[in-house]
Amino acid sequence: MITTQLTAARRASRTLSALSDERINDILCAVASAITRQAADLLSANALDLSRISPDAPGYDRLLLTLPRLQAIAADMRHVSTLPSPLGHTLLETVRPNGMRLRKVSVPFGVIGIIYEARPNVSFDVFALCLKSGSACVLKGSRDAYESNRAIVQLIHGVLQQWDVPSEVVTLLPPDRDTTEALMQAADYVDVLIPRGGSGLIAHVRRHATVPVIETGAGVCHTYFDRTGNVDKGAAIVFNAKTRRVSVCNALDCLLVDHAALTALPALCRALADREVRIHADSESYRMLADSYPSHLLLPATAESYGTEYLSYAMTVKCVAHLHEAIEHIHRYGSGHSECIIAESDEAIRRFQREVDAACVYANVSTAFTDGAQFGLGAEIGISTQKLHARGPMGLEEITTYKWLIDGEGQVREA
Repeated sequence: MITTQLTAARRASRTLSALSDERINDILCAVASAITRQAADLLSANALDLSRISPDAPGYDRLLLTLPRLQAIAADMRHVSTLPSPLGHTLLETVRPNGMRLRKVSVPFGVIGIIYEARPNVSFDVFALCLKSGSACVLKGSRDAYESNRAIVQLIHGVLQQWDVPSEVVTLLPPDRDTTEALMQAADYVDVLIPRGGSGLIAHVRRHATVPVIETGAGVCHTYFDRTGNVDKGAAIVFNAKTRRVSVCNALDCLLVDHAALTALPALCRALADREVRIHADSESYRMLADSYPSHLLLPATAESYGTEYLSYAMTVKCVAHLHEAIEHIHRYGSGHSECIIAESDEAIRRFQREVDAACVYANVSTAFTDGAQFGLGAEIGISTQKLHARGPMGLEEITTYKWLIDGEGQVREA
C-alpha cells in the first residue's frame, strides 16, 4: 500500500509544473478560507488527539490547535501566496568560448517527505510551502496527532479536487513505525526527507534513511550574558526566550553567565519565577540565586543538565569564567540551532558571532525569532541544523533545487 501511495505522489508531482503561480496562489487562499470555515471540524478532530495525552505533558502544547492558532495558520498561508515564486529563477548565466549558453535555473525537488511528531500545524505549513515551490509532499505524522492530520489533509484534498489538482500532491501515510521505515527507504519515490522532532527521531532518520536527508529540529539553545551585558535587556531576552513557548525548538535551554557579571543573575532570573520555571544551577549560580529564587524551583545541576533540550518550564544556569569558556561550552553542548550573546561590547559580539558554529547567532535578541515567518520567509518547513544545501529557517528558496539548461547551435566536443 505504501508503494502505491508513493507512486501516486510521484505521478502527481509531475502535474504541478503545469500550474501557474497565479493558480497556486488561488489554491492557497482557498485552503486558508476553508481553514476558518471548517475550524470546528478541525478542532473536534484535534480534541480526540488531545484526549489521549495529559495536559501537563510537554507535547500537549505542540499538539494543541485553537481557533486563534488556526486563524494564524490561515494568515500564514495567505502570506505564502503573496510571496514571489521561487521557481524559474536564473541563478547563473554564462556563455562558453564555443558559444554554448548555460543557465542555472531553480526547479522543484519533486517529492518531499516529512517525518514529524505531534505538531499538526506542520501539515498545513508543509503543504503551503511545497505547493508554492512546485513539489508534492508525503506526510508521516505521529500517532498522537493522527486524527488532526487526517482532518487537515481531508480539508486540503477537498480544495484540490475543486481546482482539478490531483489530491495525491499531499499524501498522508499511516502513523505506524513500519511506515516510517518504509519511507526512509523510498529513494525511488522521494527526493529528499526532512525529519522534524526530537533528537532521537532525527538521529534515527539520519542513520537509517537511504533517501537524502536534511536535518531539522533539535534545538539546545544557549544565551550568554557577558560582563558588558545590559541587565534590563538581558532579563527581557531571557524571559522571552524561555517562556514565550516552551515546547518549541528555539526556546532557551541554558543561560551562561560571565563570572564577572554573576551578581546580575538574580535580576536576570527574577521574572522566570512567575512562570514557575525550574532552574538547574551549577554550584556558583546556585549560591547566587539561593536567597532570591524560590527554593522549590531551584535545583542543583547535574551532568545531564547540560545539552538537554527541556521543551518545558525548566532550564540550566551555569557560571563561566569568560567569553572563551562560554563559546567552548556551546560547542560541546549546543545542537547548532540558535545561540545568543547579551553584551554591549562590539568586540565580544563580533567574536561570539564569528566563533559560535550555529545556524542562527544572535546579539541582544531573543532566540525566539528563529522562525521562517519572523525572518520574512513566510511559513517554514523546518530549521535546518546541518550545513549542506540549507541552514536555519527553510522557506521557499531552501526547498528548491536547480538544473542546468544548455543551448547551442550544433556544438560537439572533440575527442
